[in-house]
Amino acid sequence: MRRRKVSPMSWRALPEQQPSGPLLDVDDLRTAFRTPRGRLRAVDGVSASLDRGKTLGIVGESGSGKSVFVRSLMGLLPRYVERSGSVRFEGAELSDLNERGLRHYWGTEMAMVFQDPMTSLNPVKRIEPQITDSLRHNLGIGRADARERALALLESVGIPEPRRRLRDYPHQLSGGMRQRVTIAMALACGPKLLLADEPTTALDVTVQAQILNLLGQQQRERFMGMILVTHDLAVVAGRTDEVAVMYAGQIVEKAPTAVLFGNVRMPYTEGLLRSIPKISEPSHTRLRIIGGRPPDLVDPPAGCRFSPRCPYAQPLCHTDPPPLTPAETPGHVFRCWFPVGTDAGREALERNLARHDPAAEAAVAGDIHAAALVDAAADADAGGND
Repeated sequence: MRRRKVSPMSWRALPEQQPSGPLLDVDDLRTAFRTPRGRLRAVDGVSASLDRGKTLGIVGESGSGKSVFVRSLMGLLPRYVERSGSVRFEGAELSDLNERGLRHYWGTEMAMVFQDPMTSLNPVKRIEPQITDSLRHNLGIGRADARERALALLESVGIPEPRRRLRDYPHQLSGGMRQRVTIAMALACGPKLLLADEPTTALDVTVQAQILNLLGQQQRERFMGMILVTHDLAVVAGRTDEVAVMYAGQIVEKAPTAVLFGNVRMPYTEGLLRSIPKISEPSHTRLRIIGGRPPDLVDPPAGCRFSPRCPYAQPLCHTDPPPLTPAETPGHVFRCWFPVGTDAGREALERNLARHDPAAEAAVAGDIHAAALVDAAADADAGGND
């Protein structure tokens, strides 16, 4: 078979005409794992959309379903996982495709940057074949062209001496360089959608900023859509167009980034924001945390899933699950009966403080000792239920 000649820099070209409609449209996506204890609902009714060239941030604590959500989008799940709902990419339905059908989209249409580059890179293969294999398979180019494109990719992501690094093994690179290599691999075939699953985990602060700046630069150059998954709201503050906050497998608040930071409605989002350390605070200021623990997704609590930890929770919150409710600003939705910043929310917090509710007092005190009261109260409730 005759190989077609491809310019090593052709991956930078932007599309002449963009298709109408969103790049990605997700409707009521549900993903559950079958376990000996029952079905663990890791993603439970999530809907979202993303346009090309835009960035959606997904934030939340560990175990909130962020990584399972993005893996569900690509179909990168074990066969024993149950998945339902709709995932449409440029109007094409992906949820009904098997692995063979999804391979048409992997790499060329959508790609993922995984959390830990040391485990996503093959430790016994040099860097060169880890990049060129996908180029040759997906684009049908020859070995020499694939090598030239790999060099251009490593140079574009800031790898020094790229020709030498192609001959290195992953263990010969630093953590930041390994993450740059995984980004180069994800970008190799010019995807329209990039899923970055906590791409700065285990990197120091300086390297984190470099990697996030690199992702932003590559997105602008290629006009990609990007989903940035993180547990840190500070990471998405200036790098996303919209933020979705996940808790216990559900989106509990979603809004344009500036709106979310300036007009929080969900108590869980407020807790995440308060937990960010502030430079303006004096030295040795106690960190503010959210008391309690995330719920068991095999047997989640009735009503609002955040209610056992919520400083605003009322009897209604423990019995009736709140729907996603539109806020005053277009595009802003939240899942709460007593929203932050409203008269109903302020009155609910005052009632809880008056009866010395541990979650309310922990939220006001904002330190570890007060939050420990929430843990103790949660354990007592669990013991009573048993």
